[in-house]
Amino acid sequence: MEEEASGFDDHALAPMVSLELNVAMFKSQWQFCDRITEYLADILGQGHSDPARYSNFLSVAANELIELAFRSTDEPGRISFSLYRSATSNRLRIAFAREDRESTGLRSSERQSRLSAGSDLKPDGAILLSDLATIFRAAIRIEKNGAQGIQIIADFPSAEDFQ
Repeated sequence: MEEEASGFDDHALAPMVSLELNVAMFKSQWQFCDRITEYLADILGQGHSDPARYSNFLSVAANELIELAFRSTDEPGRISFSLYRSATSNRLRIAFAREDRESTGLRSSERQSRLSAGSDLKPDGAILLSDLATIFRAAIRIEKNGAQGIQIIADFPSAEDFQ
């Protein structure tokens, strides 16, 4: 059974940047994933004692999430990438339309900070998200966004003590 998104409150976080693209343009070249990742990771690194290190490390996770969105959307419309910051975390939100969730294994359901064993993603996608969440100490959720939308939300700690 699909559940309604819990409506995570972005108001507690300060908006940093938002990028919106036409899905057809985004899907026209795989390299857009790398370019968008680089742009967003550079912004995430701002304000850290070692911005390049923080940006490079988080770009791995951001790139995987952006590539997941690339593979998961084919509906006409827009795809948006947004960054938010609080004193303790950075949030990446990717939102897009998704009519046929069954073909990619994506279904909209509320996620907690750790993905459950009975995940709605295909096994390799669930493992990827679980690994990313563990490595980056991140809370990663895939949720319903309106009637036919999906959003991927990843909250990364702003601390720089990655192992």
